Amino acid sequence: MQGLAVHGDNNEEDADEEALARGLHALASRPVRVYGEAGAPGEGTLRLDTLAEEIPVALVFNGVSHAVMMATPEQLDDFALGFALSEGILDHAHDGRSTALRLADQSAAHLPAGVPGVEVHMEISARSFERLKQRRRSMAGRTGCGVCGVESFAALDLEPARLPARDWVERVDLHTVLTAFAGLKAQQPHNAHSGSLHAAGWATLDGQLARVCEDVGRHNALDKLIGWLARSGRLAEPGFVVLSSRGSHELVRKCARVGLAALATISAPTATGVQVAELAGLRLWGLCRAPRAVLYAPGAQASHASPGG
Repeated sequence: MQGLAVHGDNNEEDADEEALARGLHALASRPVRVYGEAGAPGEGTLRLDTLAEEIPVALVFNGVSHAVMMATPEQLDDFALGFALSEGILDHAHDGRSTALRLADQSAAHLPAGVPGVEVHMEISARSFERLKQRRRSMAGRTGCGVCGVESFAALDLEPARLPARDWVERVDLHTVLTAFAGLKAQQPHNAHSGSLHAAGWATLDGQLARVCEDVGRHNALDKLIGWLARSGRLAEPGFVVLSSRGSHELVRKCARVGLAALATISAPTATGVQVAELAGLRLWGLCRAPRAVLYAPGAQASHASPGG
């Protein structure tokens, strides 16, 4: 897949590139009044606060808008690729031919003043596009919602194909997942400033983080990570995903769909998330908060896991 290209309406590419560079940032500053701090006056203290940006991002495949998500405006090429793979639009990264990012026409998109919109245009293979047309669904999401607008219960796709056995997966044990989470905070610079972004990280079998992606939406952060893994040719490498969220069924399903065999989350999974992990044969850790973590899948009867793994 080609790298991210930036294009604008009316062939005003230079103007759009300047606008994108100037106006699309992961963080923004806003004046606030803080109350209740020790020594602060009763009327509060004025200061600038740092907030996470979220803007509408339209994912457009072969000229057809498929989904509009609220997302942090960075790594959008990886986001589009990861979304296309984790939602089953593409089978392989090479089914995506190119990606271009364009500013949305605010008037035509009915966006209020000061709220930019971005369209991420991806050209995909004819086979992938035909399949997409056959099962299109409206997915106008709030903040990376994974099931917004599905048309039927069957469209939830809660029965994943079983992943091939991996001889290394039991090495994703207690020590390994806690090592990864111990390093996660240091690789979340946007969250350190704003306190409102999720993170998805890729960890090696020694618990070292090779990549961390941040976004206001946990699904978006995972899709950005999947896109990076696919673009880097690392989807098949031994390793596991760490998430600063719960293990909901959508996140487990996304991992399983692209062949990722292990997932660890800082909060607990849902019951359906565990069920999907067991059906897929995906190793699922949750409540990963030192000094403990819980292995949810495989289940206790199947795994006979020792405290370390």
